[in-house]
Amino acid sequence: MIEIVTNRNVRLGLLQMAYAGSLDQMLEEVEELVVEAASESVQIVCLQELFATPYPCQSEDHTNFDYAEPLDGPSVQRMQMLAKRHEIVIVAPIFERRAPGVYHNTAVVIDSDGSIAGTYRKMHIPDDPLYYEKFYFAPGDLGFRPIQTRYAKLGVGICWDQWFPEAARLFALAGAEILLYPTAIGWISGEKEEFGAGQLSAWQTSMRAHAIANGLWLGAPNRVGVEGEVEFWGNSFVASPRGEVIGQAGDSGNHVLCVDCNLGEIDVVRTHWPFLRDRRIEAYAGLTKRYIDDSTI
Repeated sequence: MIEIVTNRNVRLGLLQMAYAGSLDQMLEEVEELVVEAASESVQIVCLQELFATPYPCQSEDHTNFDYAEPLDGPSVQRMQMLAKRHEIVIVAPIFERRAPGVYHNTAVVIDSDGSIAGTYRKMHIPDDPLYYEKFYFAPGDLGFRPIQTRYAKLGVGICWDQWFPEAARLFALAGAEILLYPTAIGWISGEKEEFGAGQLSAWQTSMRAHAIANGLWLGAPNRVGVEGEVEFWGNSFVASPRGEVIGQAGDSGNHVLCVDCNLGEIDVVRTHWPFLRDRRIEAYAGLTKRYIDDSTI
């Protein structure tokens, strides 16, 4: 076990990137940005969803399973080496090959000594136009358990998870200090002009609400670049426990977003906005139902 750092200020870095064309090139570019983040005294680095591969889910194509790798595959091994070398925590989302015919959209949390602190498997799996993830990924089976690292306790969700307040709440109730949502979201060709601004605003607003309702820091690194019919919109950002956007990247270009997160603010915010204190837990049984019919109320 490595020593837990009790300093309440944590420097968080989000890596926003475009797919570089191959696994080897992607790992090289990630390493360059991790080195840049380390030079900025970043302690926790979060990469975007499926960071080492193209986003494979725009079609149902069996050849895309070739992008998958086990938890001890080359992408994670490379990140373990970087984490140990720079004494930083790295959240590395991968296309996981768990067993023959069983694949997951997974985030591997690597501690600052290069060891695996924990993993998270995406729980909510979408099936939307150009986001045909149910074809590729089995739903996660690890629940919403925060992962303790040297610098902070992390609640890690992945993309579609970021729309569900239940997930953020469960991470918070289990002690998470920072919520991280590595993401691959963008505009579909032909929709951007009419719906683009609203889609981007809704995406950010949903997560800012999680930060406010739970009194937590939150970071969301997103992809950039055009892949197939999707233009990933970037705009990676960090929100404070008050929901303020403390830092935000643009909608194009590789970027390292570095933000100081004072974890001591969690208690300050929660004592001024005591949402957790005032929860009526005895009245929430309906949350375990798919839908509540009027006749059952």
